[in-house]
Amino acid sequence: MAANETSMLAATYDVEPAGGNRFRQSQAQDILAAVLKEKLLGATYHAENSSAWAREIADEVKGRLKAQEKWTRYKYVVQVFIGEQRGEAVRMGCRCFWDPKTDDYAQQVFSNETLFCVASAYGVYLY
Repeated sequence: MAANETSMLAATYDVEPAGGNRFRQSQAQDILAAVLKEKLLGATYHAENSSAWAREIADEVKGRLKAQEKWTRYKYVVQVFIGEQRGEAVRMGCRCFWDPKTDDYAQQVFSNETLFCVASAYGVYLY
């Protein structure tokens, strides 16, 4: 390049997922359902095991979400709650501050005779 020539560079950062590469709630719910079924089918509630199970489920869900090649530049938050099934009501809620054009979440519930599990996965696009 000559001393008097200038070069213009275009911005190369992405502010939205390309094409159909947005976090899809239905696909994330399928992942959650599969992991919950694999890990908890036939399980019996024990307070000593519930913390380890929750951690294993969260790690597995997060790993499968990250393996989705179309969801690049997403960060994931996975929350798993396991409790004893005793016929009592439980209410859970969440509040998030995000961009509704790029970010979303999925939730799945699993229960059997002795336990219930609520798993949530949040996909947040990294600008």
